[in-house]
Amino acid sequence: MQILFDTANLGEIEKAVDVYPLDGVTTNPTIIKGEGRIDFYAHLHRIRELIGPDRMLHVQVLATNATGMINDAHRLLDKIDDQVYVKIPTTEQGLKAMRHLKAQGVHVTGTAIYSKIQGMLAIATGADYIAPYYNRMESIDVDAAATVTFLANFAKRAGNGTRVMPASFKNVAQVCAAIEAGAHAVTVQPKLLRAALFAPDVVSAVQAFSDDWFATFGTNELP
Repeated sequence: MQILFDTANLGEIEKAVDVYPLDGVTTNPTIIKGEGRIDFYAHLHRIRELIGPDRMLHVQVLATNATGMINDAHRLLDKIDDQVYVKIPTTEQGLKAMRHLKAQGVHVTGTAIYSKIQGMLAIATGADYIAPYYNRMESIDVDAAATVTFLANFAKRAGNGTRVMPASFKNVAQVCAAIEAGAHAVTVQPKLLRAALFAPDVVSAVQAFSDDWFATFGTNELP
């Protein structure tokens, strides 16, 4: 099971690296937009410095046609590093780009997946990861958990090592449901995990332990 952070915020990533069992970072143009008009490649290099060479960095292309996607992919690989997982939207042109890039040995992540058939086709191209959009599927009355289960089973049958990595979560209940449904990985906004760890009941329970110890021994430290 792998956990990635769906963010390009340097502060969030820096805090997360020493706290969470983090396997990598995923980004897309909308996530990058949230950081403002940054120096894109310098920013991505800083993310790589923070997460190190052994964690994954997924970065999305911008073009919408296969030739442009392939060119974008090589630009990312040249200007960041050759270990980047190139995110390709799972469209007809995207599938063409995925097949071309996989033939060249490039790490590929099929993204913008809203249906079983999209996921099946991305798996059949040999994508390393596929990213079904969990909450967005639920928003259009698609059974997201059933879709994840189907794709995980199909990936197992395909036997080419594709991992199902749901994205686009609204809450931690969806994250847990995706994992229970068979996801191999999840990419999550840091604020969702932090919200779970700082839930009022958790904070209250921890404070009660301290208060009870102090009431008994008059100290906040173990002897």
